[in-house]
Amino acid sequence: VQLQASGGGSVQAGGSLTLSCQTFGHTTGTYSTGWFRQGSGAEREFVAGITASGKIPLYGNSVKGRFTISRTNAEGDAERSTLLQMEDLQPDDTGVYYCAAKDGIVRLRADLYETWGQGTQVTVSS
Repeated sequence: VQLQASGGGSVQAGGSLTLSCQTFGHTTGTYSTGWFRQGSGAEREFVAGITASGKIPLYGNSVKGRFTISRTNAEGDAERSTLLQMEDLQPDDTGVYYCAAKDGIVRLRADLYETWGQGTQVTVSS
């Protein structure tokens, strides 16, 4: 599977953004997808993940109640994506956001994900 992330940008505190992670090349849909972020000088942090079915989301504590992850599974590459809707953004949400995929269940550890997309920058100003 290959991943392509998009949707980053700059917003003021309290604003919203939606990130998209389009997936290519995997037709069976048996992989989980996740979003991670990395601030300047910080380790990569789990933000949200979702199971292959798209029915069971998991969120990092710092984004619960503000972020929503969702996923569409389809035959065509153009329709297969994982979205991260981010609301009430705060300066601490600033960082490069990465989408990732792994076989099996969602995990919080970044090193357990086999495939990564390029990052997309999110900047939140106060």
